Amino acid sequence: MTVARAQIPKDRKFRTFRAVMALVLREMTTTYGRSAGGYIWAFVQPIAGIALLTFIFTLIARTPPLGTNFPFFYATGLLPLAFFQGINGQLAGSLVFSRALLAYPAVSFTDALMARFLLNGLTQGLVFFLLLTGIVIFYDYHPTLRWKEIFLALGMLVCVTLAFGTMNCYLFNRYPVWQQVWGVMTRPLFLISGIFYLPENLPRDTREIFMWNPMAQVISQFRKGFYSTYDAVYVTPMYPFLLSMVIGSLGLLFLLRNYRSLLLR
Repeated sequence: MTVARAQIPKDRKFRTFRAVMALVLREMTTTYGRSAGGYIWAFVQPIAGIALLTFIFTLIARTPPLGTNFPFFYATGLLPLAFFQGINGQLAGSLVFSRALLAYPAVSFTDALMARFLLNGLTQGLVFFLLLTGIVIFYDYHPTLRWKEIFLALGMLVCVTLAFGTMNCYLFNRYPVWQQVWGVMTRPLFLISGIFYLPENLPRDTREIFMWNPMAQVISQFRKGFYSTYDAVYVTPMYPFLLSMVIGSLGLLFLLRNYRSLLLR
């Protein structure tokens, strides 16, 4: 009697697609599906942050540094930073989260990274879109959008997030203390990324240091797309892309050579 065996797809692309989709479904269940408020919390955090910034700075100034709407100005800074920090943390934990599944030959560490980025990127992107749209409708605000600049900013944000997330996926597992070091290093990002001010308003020496922060470049580029009167003259798009290429390539190389030994730690 012959027992039929399940056919294993020979095409690696198809196997990758199936593995990524399976990991995405698992991620949805474990991360957002455990409680009714799983996805709601993704919206509550940025809304609370924008509301707090709006309340504080309306007591200090009559108008924001750009435009006339405080919530819209702060949203264009806070939401990209939330995207970077949230997804970077998710990517860094990919090996630990999918450790059991990575023992199967059909699942690779790149599948785990892609699944986590796909789900969390789409979630954060939806939050970004809905919150900005909600502000525009609620305040009857009419921004002039420059889509070319917005898509360039999105490209910069995605590359920076993927690069640092991939590198941290290796470093968090290889050197556990790096997770604490990274937390300390990135805590000031809220203050030094230009969420509630513009680099043009800083002293020259301070601004030159400030713009080495890739998230400051990303946020300024986003505001260039959302404010037709803002030129973002100190943004150099090539810098975040080159930095991402170097850091991301090194992260992938380190993972490729060491991820199996990391799974046994």
